[in-house]
Amino acid sequence: MRRAAEVWPFRPTVRYARTLAEALRAETIGGIVMLAATVAALIWANVSYESYAALRDTKIGPAALHLDLELVKWAQNGLLTIFFFVAGLEVKEEFVHGELSNLRKAALPIIAAIAGMIVPAVIFLLVSWGAPDAGRGWAIPTATDIAFALAVLAVTASAMPAALRAFLLTSAVVDDLGAISIIAIFYTENLDLIMLAVGVVLICLYGFLQYKRVKGVWIYLPLAVLAWYFVEVSGVHATVAGVALGLLTRVWADDSEERSPSESADHYIRPLSAGFAVPVFAFLSAGVQLNSSSLSGIFSDRVVLGVVAGLVLGKFLGVFGGAWLSVRLGLARLSEELHWRDMAAVSLLAGIGFTVSLLIGGLAYGHDPQRADAVTTGILAASLIASVLAAVLLNLRVRNRRRALDDV
Repeated sequence: MRRAAEVWPFRPTVRYARTLAEALRAETIGGIVMLAATVAALIWANVSYESYAALRDTKIGPAALHLDLELVKWAQNGLLTIFFFVAGLEVKEEFVHGELSNLRKAALPIIAAIAGMIVPAVIFLLVSWGAPDAGRGWAIPTATDIAFALAVLAVTASAMPAALRAFLLTSAVVDDLGAISIIAIFYTENLDLIMLAVGVVLICLYGFLQYKRVKGVWIYLPLAVLAWYFVEVSGVHATVAGVALGLLTRVWADDSEERSPSESADHYIRPLSAGFAVPVFAFLSAGVQLNSSSLSGIFSDRVVLGVVAGLVLGKFLGVFGGAWLSVRLGLARLSEELHWRDMAAVSLLAGIGFTVSLLIGGLAYGHDPQRADAVTTGILAASLIASVLAAVLLNLRVRNRRRALDDV
């Protein structure tokens, strides 16, 4: 009895931890956790903005290593690196095993994703033209939040064909790759080439060890942390290191392996990303005061209006228009399971910017807290509008499909 009593408290802890981790791998749970963190941030910021801002701006880390950063910066540069590492794994999987491995199949989501980045940027620039510092934010509406978008699709339209989810996932993966490229190219200001070179060497070493089938998490973890550090202090946004490491992770399993390093990494790191990294980032980034002044700014501040128009209207026109044009020109083919009304609904879903849009907004307007908060409000409003509109259309499509099946 004594042995059972001693062991009992430990076993449920392990079992519940595994159950929680498995739940966080599901798209719906990850989206709910992120939404809860966002709501918590908004409540705290509107009850006591001073205490919320004090927490967000608290500095921690060793100054000698140039890592004495505010908590919000740790979330942007550190925790989101985990998110982008998982995104890198997804991109690699898509290129090797998924839709992107077949050029004919990949053409539709790739063209849609590229158009879905260009059109929102153009609309943002047109709407915000002449506003102070407007040019810095052109990339904010180019991003789609893959976690939120897939969560909304899973909740509202799980009965839709798998081809629709594949299109959204693939286009969002291409979108993430484009977003990280934009961050690396356009939001790098002070570049230390020596530190960057060391970071690149470490990333290449990671890839070489993967190629040579070297095994051991305690080899790769310190290497990844060092690569992150040198990229971070070089001036390039550290999330670039996360994507690069994800892309270099091996996706083929050897005969002696139950699953590939990419699958193993995704299995263990995705719960950390969905259950901690992204929610903490959302909590530290989404806390803005919602009052008559900030809400009216959505319609009076042309930069904020450009963000909303870019995400809601631009993403729809870009993704849907790019997909339609690619099929019309014979460059791609629409799955026989899908209708253009399905594509219209999922194109609205692409307007959920959130995570990456918040990151780019912070990089663009971090020097101007008032503008940054206004842009955050616009991103939240646009993501909410896109979610609701897409959910309504998807729900209608599900009902119409069921009615059509019943009539057969």
